[in-house]
Amino acid sequence: MALPFQKELEKYKNIDEDELLGKLSEEELKHLENVLDDLDPESALLPAGFRQKDQTQKAATGPFDREHLLMYLEKEALEQKDREDFVPFTGEKKGRVFIPKEKPIEIRKEEKVTLDPELEEALASASDTELYDLAAVLGVHNLLNNPKFDEETPSTKGGKGPVRNVVKGEKVKPIFEEPPNPTNVEVSLQQMKANDPGLQEVNLNNIKAFADMLKVNKTLKSLNIESNFITGTGILALVEALRENDTLTEIKIDNQRQQLGTAVEMEIAQMLEENSRILKFGYQFTKQGPRTRVAAAITKNNDLVRKKRVEGDRR
Repeated sequence: MALPFQKELEKYKNIDEDELLGKLSEEELKHLENVLDDLDPESALLPAGFRQKDQTQKAATGPFDREHLLMYLEKEALEQKDREDFVPFTGEKKGRVFIPKEKPIEIRKEEKVTLDPELEEALASASDTELYDLAAVLGVHNLLNNPKFDEETPSTKGGKGPVRNVVKGEKVKPIFEEPPNPTNVEVSLQQMKANDPGLQEVNLNNIKAFADMLKVNKTLKSLNIESNFITGTGILALVEALRENDTLTEIKIDNQRQQLGTAVEMEIAQMLEENSRILKFGYQFTKQGPRTRVAAAITKNNDLVRKKRVEGDRR
């Protein structure tokens, strides 16, 4: 089925375009060229404004003003009358009113537990300590550590009065950093050699003087302080001393009483990056960042030693 505009176009199929162009004058041909340069009706890539000539005869009213346009549209909307409804609104709701279904309430019946008369008599005459021991055997003693069971609960057997919970969990005690140890190592050693009866206990843990010794010592090559009770503060003092030490090549500080923490591990990594003398460092890092930095620093230090040894052999 042909559309109406297609029928109108059929009469132009047999037109000779060369004959039409031959009848045009030079001015008309130039005008046609200018029009064809600016317009391309068959190109779908061009906007509609560039596909045909502007035939608007209205003069320009000025630059675009958004606020003025909105005011004009609002004014036109208010002046235009609303369309009358074909069916007047009565306010009635069509259809049935939705009523949600009520969920049935489940009622659980308590099961009655009957015990042997001998067991009933044994439980009735048992003391509180025996009852708690029995609860531990049955595996329900964890309920007794619940704070809700801490309060007094009236007894239901024989009216013996309130029952108190005697099984309670211990509170976690915080561990604080130990202060530097003021023990004089030299004096303590002399007292031990002399069998001084006044010396009954020697504490060499967390000694700050040990870190101060490393700052001035120029002969020590290896240091092993593993499996001690040195805290993070003591390790930080040791790290600060190693920044000024040029002789130590091997250090072991692993297996202390408590974990050193991320801040201490980062300080250790920075110290090893600055101290190129340390070739071995014994410590199990807990964080990936410091572990990677320390591994790179130790590898770099060993490479420097190897290069110096190769250069010495060549000479």
